[in-house]
Amino acid sequence: MKANGKALAMFCGQFLVAAPACAFSVGDTWDWQLTEPVDLDRQVSVMDLHPDLVTPEDLAALRQKGVRTICYVSIGTLEKGSSDTGAFPDDVLGKTYEDWPDERFLDVRRLDILLPIMKARFKACKDLGFDAVEPDNMDVHDNDSGFPITADDVVAYVARLAAIAHSLDLAIGQKNVPELTADLIEHMDFLIAESCYQDKWCADVSAYVREDKPIFDAEYTDRPIDFPEACKAAAQQNIAMILKDRDLTAPVEFCP
Repeated sequence: MKANGKALAMFCGQFLVAAPACAFSVGDTWDWQLTEPVDLDRQVSVMDLHPDLVTPEDLAALRQKGVRTICYVSIGTLEKGSSDTGAFPDDVLGKTYEDWPDERFLDVRRLDILLPIMKARFKACKDLGFDAVEPDNMDVHDNDSGFPITADDVVAYVARLAAIAHSLDLAIGQKNVPELTADLIEHMDFLIAESCYQDKWCADVSAYVREDKPIFDAEYTDRPIDFPEACKAAAQQNIAMILKDRDLTAPVEFCP
């Protein structure tokens, strides 16, 4: 018998089962915090967190409450000040990300260089006690990265990353890139979307719900939005929607 998401979360919390036994399901609620200070006292099923902001004790406490946790990892950019900066040779570093000037794009075609680095990052998430990873900045092909990266390059890279995550008993999610859904969904366990309601592409990733894989969406307060109307649309599409500030600090508004 297939366990529902709530029952499975309780099972994971009680017996500390390693992911991916702590599965993600449509109907899970969530919060997303990447900027300090974090507030871990949330009545949600899932929390997506920056690994620099939590301890193994924090994550163990969340798991005891039945909360599954997702570890933020940038797989398409190098962030200034990253502890593993020295592992990245200069020739895999591209242009500065215009929206985030502390980050430079990576040449995701260089699997020989990047896969071992990302495996180490994923393992660090696992060792902290996370259940899953959020591989951010998948959209290198859709930005002025400094490299002639194609959508096929991204799919090949992300598929390999998914295999690495699963080998470590970590779930992994698609991050945005709705146009790549058909190519990525078989490798992914959930999807994290930014502004799919505001930008009118929630329906483009609806295959996840049909596969009983949740869509976690964050809409942003720095753009005009009728959030009650957005919540109605999210309910119709079985999307877990929240309203956050752009820096993903602790404040959150949940759909009713």
